Amino acid sequence: MTREGRCDINMHGCRAPTTCVSPPAERFGLTSQMRRAAVSIGSNNAEGCGRTGDRELVRFLHIALGSASELEFQIQIAIDLDLLRADQAAPLGNEVVRMKRMLASLIKALRAASLNSP
Repeated sequence: MTREGRCDINMHGCRAPTTCVSPPAERFGLTSQMRRAAVSIGSNNAEGCGRTGDRELVRFLHIALGSASELEFQIQIAIDLDLLRADQAAPLGNEVVRMKRMLASLIKALRAASLNSP
């Protein structure tokens, strides 16, 4: 598998949540934080792919994984604050979980490959 092929998996990150209801004051700026976390997933994947070596790529994939976890938490907060309905959150949450699994699998594969290389 080529480096480019490995990186193509997650280049777009997760969809930014567009279904949040924004009250006039938008409590805690949560929608904005969610969008930044979603963009950060793809951005860190892209940056890692642009670096030299798998070690740096893995470092940025870990950052992307952290952003995905942050987004997962923020989705739950949005539900708790009645900014997002549970039926709207389910597909977003499922996509974030899928993205986290893909990131974790890619990190695991890169680590295994680095252990097996001379």
